[in-house]
Amino acid sequence: MTYDYRSVFDGGIIRAEFEKAGIKQHFIPLIWKYVIENPNCEWDEFPSLPSAAYSLLRSKFKPLTSTLHSVVDSSDDVTTKLLVKLQNGGFVEAVIMRYDSSLGKYNGKPRPGGPRSTLCISSQVGCKMGCNFCATGTMGFKSNLSSGEIVEQLVHASRLSNIRNVVFMGMGEPLNNYAALVEAVRIMTGLPFQVSPKRITVSTVGIVHAINKFHSDLPGLNLAVSLHAPVQDVRCQIMPAARAFPLEKLMNALKEYQKNSQQKIFIEYIMLDGVNDEEQHAHQLGKLLETFQVVVNLIPFNPIGSVSQFRTSSDDKVSSFQKILRGSYNIRTTVRKQMGQDISGACGQLVVNLPDKISAKSTPPVTDIEDLCIR
Repeated sequence: MTYDYRSVFDGGIIRAEFEKAGIKQHFIPLIWKYVIENPNCEWDEFPSLPSAAYSLLRSKFKPLTSTLHSVVDSSDDVTTKLLVKLQNGGFVEAVIMRYDSSLGKYNGKPRPGGPRSTLCISSQVGCKMGCNFCATGTMGFKSNLSSGEIVEQLVHASRLSNIRNVVFMGMGEPLNNYAALVEAVRIMTGLPFQVSPKRITVSTVGIVHAINKFHSDLPGLNLAVSLHAPVQDVRCQIMPAARAFPLEKLMNALKEYQKNSQQKIFIEYIMLDGVNDEEQHAHQLGKLLETFQVVVNLIPFNPIGSVSQFRTSSDDKVSSFQKILRGSYNIRTTVRKQMGQDISGACGQLVVNLPDKISAKSTPPVTDIEDLCIR
């Protein structure tokens, strides 16, 4: 889809337009900084730009193409869900999660650090992966976001909280919108945002051809893989996209990625009662991952609304699964902490409701969004 005006945060486009007009590129981060601080600004208000820049910005760019339609806080004020309206009339959701790492324990002592915020960002409107346990998949695929629309979620969120970590775990499959993802991350890690690459995580169901180039295009980022099953037939049962990306090919791609990046891989594993949570599955997963450097994040599942084909694994099953991975295979394994249940701000649960129906009281409890502690 083409627009009369592009987001000023569409980095590739504004750089190309400035170059064509003979305007120096160093003005671009200054423009971004001004827009972050003055989101409702008009271009004529910006100080000290070349005259050619003013006419170019007025004719082709908007400071922000999206608007913050609504903000819903969880009852404990640690999670905030943002509904962002795009200029094509579509909506995406982003979620702010607030933590205080000093409240946790590490080796029996308080963790270093203090309050911080993580932003969960969407990369598409809807999703074409169709995972059977994911509410976003029920929307189908609507459209890709531009790099500017991705970055604007960070701009909106930064007005509400000081964002330290960014996770691409919202609506959509990030690696299916690869060019925009790469451009958006490069903007976030540069001036004026300066988000550290090691504090950005990209989650994927396993798009093999994109994983093969991920490290060279975005070095230093964290990769999280939605594995959810240790064998191909179970994976296909709950994740239709797995047919296009067989487990063997995925694991080969991850092996090459880890060899080149020398980084841990985060494995996401949603616990579905009687489907993938038995002791045999834990041993299969352990054997699959024992040669990798990974952190496995076990995600307790909560049904979407009142109807779901899956049930929640019991606490005992989750605990037993974790003990097998840790004890038998020495794999670092965490269990998802639950946050934001009362606002549907959860992993696999982001789905745009009608704007006039968004309410903290009207949404069913759901499981937490991706809660990865990246160090």
